[in-house]
Amino acid sequence: MLGRLFPDKQATEDQQVLHTVEELFKRRSSDDFLFIFLVLANSYVKEVPAVAMSFKQKNAGLTELQCMVGKCGSQIFGCVTDTTCKAALDCLSACEFNDQVCSYRCITSYESRQLEEFSLCIIQKHNCFGLSAEIPMVPDPAPMTSFKGQPMTHELAEDLFIGWLQDPSTALAPLRSGEELPYSWRVFAGKNAAYDFFPCQNQLFYRGKGKGGMWYDPVFQVKTIDGRTVWRRRHYRVKRDRVPGTLRFSVLDNGVTSSEFWRILDCDERLDWCVFYYSGAASRAGLSYSGAILASKSGDWPTTKDARARIQRALDTAGIKEWELSNVDNSGCAGAPLDPSLMAMA
Repeated sequence: MLGRLFPDKQATEDQQVLHTVEELFKRRSSDDFLFIFLVLANSYVKEVPAVAMSFKQKNAGLTELQCMVGKCGSQIFGCVTDTTCKAALDCLSACEFNDQVCSYRCITSYESRQLEEFSLCIIQKHNCFGLSAEIPMVPDPAPMTSFKGQPMTHELAEDLFIGWLQDPSTALAPLRSGEELPYSWRVFAGKNAAYDFFPCQNQLFYRGKGKGGMWYDPVFQVKTIDGRTVWRRRHYRVKRDRVPGTLRFSVLDNGVTSSEFWRILDCDERLDWCVFYYSGAASRAGLSYSGAILASKSGDWPTTKDARARIQRALDTAGIKEWELSNVDNSGCAGAPLDPSLMAMA
């Protein structure tokens, strides 16, 4: 009787851990399987910051509510009275523990100005949930050190990112033989289930006006939760990191800032394909993540055994096996908004 009136705290926590482990196992991804062990370690061995942050957000209470209402009342009202923004909140609230796939699908399905303002105020500006996250640096694969016998430089690395997109400043123009496309690369496979698997991913890398500055605009298709097909576009600032072949990315995505560290793992000498690895964090959202993007000129897997073997060797440096990847659907990609005027404004 007393047990029902005063539930045992440890028993309650154990039930939460059990439910979390079951949900993670159902997702059947390598990242979620690893997270199971981190959840268990956080609960019964030693606090794991990434897990603790996820639990903290899921168990938000009165303090968090006071921050939200007191500092972002108008943004909350604007969101809950807007049909699209309210749908996003309802969708997000139904996502299970640390389910970045579910969360980002909700966000991309119901993007709106009201959702951006809501997130910008509550999460980014005032950090009402008190969250933090750092870019994971394990694994930390080394970037490729040369291309076609030439030592890797910052300029050469940028040229490889720019790929097939028209750019008179790139030294790789002879490899394109006059053939230039409205995108740098098309993604044909990816590692991260939340961010790398959207259909029709067009990557646009281009130099900015300042020396050493670049921009990255991924343009991708979303099959929304309510059955629509829409195009989404992001706008990343890109800066050189210390080692050639590594770059730092930052983006404001629906009101939340994400920072990422990218490496070029390998690129084909004819620019047929490239393998990129990234790790990142949306600090104020308490999210850390990593992924690998495999891109080619056509958006198709290379057909030769040598190319497949070389791609696997590049992935091995990041501890990734081909079975962990999922292919990107590049059918039905007509009409992608690859407007070059948007790049000219950067």
